[in-house]
Amino acid sequence: MNKTTASSAMLRAATPYGFLLPALLVTALVILFPVLQTAWYSLHDYILYDPDNFRFVGLRNFATALSDEVFWIALLNSAIWVAGIVSLQLLLGLGAALLLNQSFWWRGMARALVIIPWALPSVIIGLMWTWIYDFNLGVFNDILLRLGLISAPHPWLAQPSTALACIMLALVWQGFPFFTVTILAGLQTVPGELYEAAEIDGASPWRQFVHVTLPSIAGIVTTAVLLRIIWVANSLDVILVMTGGGPGYATHTLPLYAFLRAYTGMEFGYAASLSLMLTAILLGIVWLYVRRQAGEMER
Repeated sequence: MNKTTASSAMLRAATPYGFLLPALLVTALVILFPVLQTAWYSLHDYILYDPDNFRFVGLRNFATALSDEVFWIALLNSAIWVAGIVSLQLLLGLGAALLLNQSFWWRGMARALVIIPWALPSVIIGLMWTWIYDFNLGVFNDILLRLGLISAPHPWLAQPSTALACIMLALVWQGFPFFTVTILAGLQTVPGELYEAAEIDGASPWRQFVHVTLPSIAGIVTTAVLLRIIWVANSLDVILVMTGGGPGYATHTLPLYAFLRAYTGMEFGYAASLSLMLTAILLGIVWLYVRRQAGEMER
């Protein structure tokens, strides 16, 4: 009887792991194995058109990256890319969420329309904004000419000084609905009694926003920012469609540089090392976020 009871207890304890096992196996196959394979490639001189010359080089690829001028250009562009896009998306998303949280007769339609940029494929976004910036027929030049802000059409995507900013604007437009929807969902959970109490205490709308709204949605905003940092840092499709990384290296970011070294130069070993360096940077950001959240929970 005791053995039967012990066996039943062990079976009940093992049941959750049995249900999780298929998901864990799929995760290991889809995520863990490619990561380990990338780490293995990064330690080798692996050029796809010369597969017989697969030599172990240790950390030489990482040392080469640190002395590679293009790597540092791509890293700086990535920092500007992530900081600029995420901050602007957050500001626009927060403003749109606050607006859509108000009562007006076409609010339902507005909430549906704001999703459109987020729903469009990245390739469509890239092509659409490339046409907007077109030198001869682009609506962007046409508007600026009509307003008298420029005297002649400007090649926005062909100038190193403006190309990156123009692509960032396209990504800001595409991604701000994510913040809008996320923050709007958070605003729906803020108790109305808090605003009523603040209004009774004589708090202005600005003070209500600072002392009631922001603290109530801080956790949601922080999580959304972390997710967007990871997604934006890994994005390369819109850049690839709009400029391909040019002119020169003006719109090279780290994931794009790794992609080009892998599939244009066929240098899979070096590209793998670049990918792992980007992964390490993102893991550092996630670690800081988790540590911050743990510190807040302890308080």
